[in-house]
Amino acid sequence: MLSAVSSVRSLLLAIFMLMSGAGFMATLLGVRLERAGSSALTVGIVGTAYFLGLVLGSTKAGLLVARVGHIRAFAAFVSLFSASTLSYALFRDPIFWASLRLIDGLCVAGVYVCLESWLNERAQEGSRGSVLAAYMIALYLGQAAGQFLLNISDVKPSLPFIAASILISVSAIPIALTRIDAPSLPSSETLSMRALYAISPLGVVGAALTGAMLGAFYSLGAVYARRLGMELSLIAVFMSTVIFGGVALQWPLGILSDRFDRRRVIVIAFAGTLLAGLATALTREPGLPLLAFGALFGGLSFALYPLCVAHANDHLLPDQRVAASGGLVLTYSAGAAAGPLVAAVFMTAAGTAGLFLFISTCAGAALLFGIWRQALTPPVPAEQQQTYQILPRTTPVSAALDPLAPNDPEEVP
Repeated sequence: MLSAVSSVRSLLLAIFMLMSGAGFMATLLGVRLERAGSSALTVGIVGTAYFLGLVLGSTKAGLLVARVGHIRAFAAFVSLFSASTLSYALFRDPIFWASLRLIDGLCVAGVYVCLESWLNERAQEGSRGSVLAAYMIALYLGQAAGQFLLNISDVKPSLPFIAASILISVSAIPIALTRIDAPSLPSSETLSMRALYAISPLGVVGAALTGAMLGAFYSLGAVYARRLGMELSLIAVFMSTVIFGGVALQWPLGILSDRFDRRRVIVIAFAGTLLAGLATALTREPGLPLLAFGALFGGLSFALYPLCVAHANDHLLPDQRVAASGGLVLTYSAGAAAGPLVAAVFMTAAGTAGLFLFISTCAGAALLFGIWRQALTPPVPAEQQQTYQILPRTTPVSAALDPLAPNDPEEVP
């Protein structure tokens, strides 16, 4: 395990540094726009622009990588991302910032494509699980640690953008100096939505609604926290608590889903997310209860996407898993693009609590759908269920990192 992780340490360092700089940008922009008097709908539009860029980049970035190579493409994406990050400090305009967020999404998708295809090349059969786990830890730790860069906002308004740009730029150094051979791009084909839904209705609906919930939270969570009266330091703690909670419960829920009917675990997780969302919506002031509900929400909601992928895998042939997982990533991303806009409408109508009322509505809809699917079809026998794996919600290329995927997805066993 250690040798497998050590062989990709430069890639892991790169994603940690990049996410330390990029992971708090949605929080920072939400706070800045809210301070300037922008409506929740305006903040939602800016958040949606990022996820639209992520979807577009997921499908198009591979063309550039294939043309110029991984190192050059990575350097280009990081350079543009760093420049975009600095550009936020030029002037505050929602349309300008939405345009920059679209560019950010394109660049982040390109970075993911580069790193994940590289990781897939280095992860041999038997070590994929270790490499994937290390990648997820580096990604989430960077994202959570970056939230605390909010605290330097009061020193100088442009300082967070400068710090983020520095971290994003420096993330190119481990890649530029790596001695790892550049890989070929793995197949990133996806199943059509109709075919994917026919195979796993709950997997598709669950991934889309999970995307809507988390897209809304990342885009509007800081606005919610600020309107509750939190200072920047507490907003950073709140956002990072949700992320750390998301890391903490993924393995326990995954183990349960391997031992029992996976649909039941998914239904329970959506029910818990519904209750955590309602409890958060009803909490009117900052404090330990709010942090506890936030951690519970993160723990349950972050586990839902890999649970949905695992459920879909239970119904797939081995040669279908990469394409299906890639399709579910895009399904999640489409939900994440729609989530901020709809959540902003909820916040406009219901006030601050509208964000978690929207999240609860999504969780409730998925809960009812899951119960209906349980009543309609029998469960997959326990001995036929595939092993749960924590998977990133990044690009279709990440599907090739799944330890359950065949080494050659073109070849049918």
